[in-house]
Amino acid sequence: MTKYKTKLLDCWQEGKALRRKYYEDYAKAHEKDGIRWAGGAWAYSAIPAGLGDDVHSLTGEPYGASVAFNKSFATECQEAIEAKGYARDLCAYLRNYLGSVVLNRYVFGGEFPKPDFLWTTHICCSHAKWYQLSSDLEGGVPLFCIDVSTGLYEDFTEHRLKYVVNQMLDGIDWLEKVTGREYDDELLIKAVYNECKSTSLWAEICAMNKAVPAPLDEKTMYSLYVFGTLIKHRPECVAFYTKLLDEVQSRVDQKIAAVGNEQKRVITDTQPPWGFLEIFRYLEKFGVVSVGSLYSFGLIGAWEVKDDGTWGPRTTPQDQGIELTTREDALRTLAQWTHARPEWQHFYSPHAKSEMMLRIVREWKVDGVMLHFNRGCEGLSLGIAENRLALKEAGIPVLPFEGNMGDEREFDLERTKTNVDSFLELLGVK
Repeated sequence: MTKYKTKLLDCWQEGKALRRKYYEDYAKAHEKDGIRWAGGAWAYSAIPAGLGDDVHSLTGEPYGASVAFNKSFATECQEAIEAKGYARDLCAYLRNYLGSVVLNRYVFGGEFPKPDFLWTTHICCSHAKWYQLSSDLEGGVPLFCIDVSTGLYEDFTEHRLKYVVNQMLDGIDWLEKVTGREYDDELLIKAVYNECKSTSLWAEICAMNKAVPAPLDEKTMYSLYVFGTLIKHRPECVAFYTKLLDEVQSRVDQKIAAVGNEQKRVITDTQPPWGFLEIFRYLEKFGVVSVGSLYSFGLIGAWEVKDDGTWGPRTTPQDQGIELTTREDALRTLAQWTHARPEWQHFYSPHAKSEMMLRIVREWKVDGVMLHFNRGCEGLSLGIAENRLALKEAGIPVLPFEGNMGDEREFDLERTKTNVDSFLELLGVK
């Protein structure tokens, strides 16, 4: 039975073209005398933007996920890096990325495009070491890493803020030395404004999924949130998310559903097994929609508690009437904005993650939670057993399933489907 109207997103093809252009621009940057840098998706990408409009990045985690989606190439990458002595239980994204470097093959075709410098942050145990290894494997590419492991945002004191900002200032001096370019503070300020706007817009889009029926499903959202991990500091990201927000609002108004027979709503927690996203389509056969996850909402989404006590998009500096006029203004705003990110909080406390997931269960009208015991990411899986207990104690049905976000050798699709069947019976779904 179909209870609601369904419709493909009008902006879907535009999103695909924007993603393709990102990876092409990086690969071809040197043809136009541009600069290439690589680093984490959580790197302060607005800062290298001060070097010019022809600066292009390759963020490692989304690249590793793209490799994971290409299962045969992912296996080649993993075996190549493991043959060099790197352990199989390391971050799956790291192994996919470095395996691609070792093989000198770009997942989108051609040789792997070597970056001019490496620029990243360190919060997960793998981040700094990832790009240190990348530098070594690529012949000593210059590397700068900012330590952002400053604790929960509620404890983000002025002292901790200065610790981060001072590293940022050192990083700008370093960027000028390794590139030979003069830094432009106006470009930095524009990039910070863009980053705040795009990440707030993404949170607003995710909040639309509180509606019944849900206008978006999580599998679709994976293709949409990714721009915040690629170009969150660029005007193209702001423009695309603005258009997407208008379309999602229209879907809510017209009750256009992601799943036409929506009966039950679930969420997941962290990265999915990228090579097996069909598991979400399997849920939909039963009228079950995954309306999102802490990962898809909070990896790049900027949130705050609104006056009515619910989660909503964080108010941007522009909307607060804050004008950034100096380099230090921009960097302080960028640090404060970024350190409030939901996904950073549970590196320090499983209780923080449990509280955020329980909030999502309440506000997004969720019937059950699927927890991915993900061997491919130690950082975001930290404390997951405690999260399961907290959800069960709150009376929330929970399905734990084992796997790996980027290594198909550690995911059993048929076993997971069998576990899903049992979970759906528990939810009363036939």
